[in-house]
Amino acid sequence: MNNNIKKSFSIRDLENLSGIKAHTIRIWEKRYHLLLPERTATNIRTYSLNSLQKLLNITLLYNNGYKISKIAKLEEDNIPQLVNEIIARNSEKHHAINAFKLAMVNFDSAHFFQTFNSLMVERNFREIFNKVFIPLLNELGLLWQINTISPAHEHFITSLIKQKIYIHTEKFQKLEPTKTDKVFVMFLPENETHEVGLLFLNYEIVSRGYKTIYLGQSMPLENMVDLLNYYENLHFVSYFTVSPNKDEINKYLEDFYKILNTKGNSKLWLLGFQSQYITNQQKLEGLRVFNSIEQFTTAL
Repeated sequence: MNNNIKKSFSIRDLENLSGIKAHTIRIWEKRYHLLLPERTATNIRTYSLNSLQKLLNITLLYNNGYKISKIAKLEEDNIPQLVNEIIARNSEKHHAINAFKLAMVNFDSAHFFQTFNSLMVERNFREIFNKVFIPLLNELGLLWQINTISPAHEHFITSLIKQKIYIHTEKFQKLEPTKTDKVFVMFLPENETHEVGLLFLNYEIVSRGYKTIYLGQSMPLENMVDLLNYYENLHFVSYFTVSPNKDEINKYLEDFYKILNTKGNSKLWLLGFQSQYITNQQKLEGLRVFNSIEQFTTAL
């Protein structure tokens, strides 16, 4: 898959992004002329970025109780205005996710911030992340894998989400820690760059009054040894999304304990897809594996 920005979409892409079945899209197209596809030399429908944006807007209206026959009679310029009004007054998950998808496909950061600010009127940041951003990121991961969106789209929306995590984390980092029984070291193993989950864990930890040392992506074990000289009762926290893989993970954990548990009081708390392949957990004292962020925060 290349890094070119995708500008032409198949009807299957539209189905994947909107959640509206291809058969229904064809009916809307034929009966109400809502979309105007182009045709390839072999007579296959293709849709522009504008068509995708229009369909996502229509889907939001449709999911919010508007009949398709009524939507079809709307002036083209009135559709985005109605969508913005719905987003402003309604923070339901699927509306927000569709709005963030629109921001993504148009590389529109203003639309992202408008949607986020609307959500913040009724919800706190923790709720938005758990109820909207996590489902959105899970869905985008699937869309990326099936070539519906490009890496540029995914990087754009992920960077904006990270930005929000940084801002909300900083509010607590300015304060002195109120709990001193644990110090958390936040890191990702080498070749692991999926950072959003770890960033949010960092937010959850500092918001509860703990000190964290955030080291970030692709951190060799040897580079963390110095921390053992500064703090007692270190809790290392990591998120194994793609690395280490199932063939490497158990050896990696043994190396971790040899290198970073020389004083016998280091702990390792893990999340992520690859953690399901751990088979030596019983013999590694202080290792805890969590199935979700909610389960992790309960343990704090």
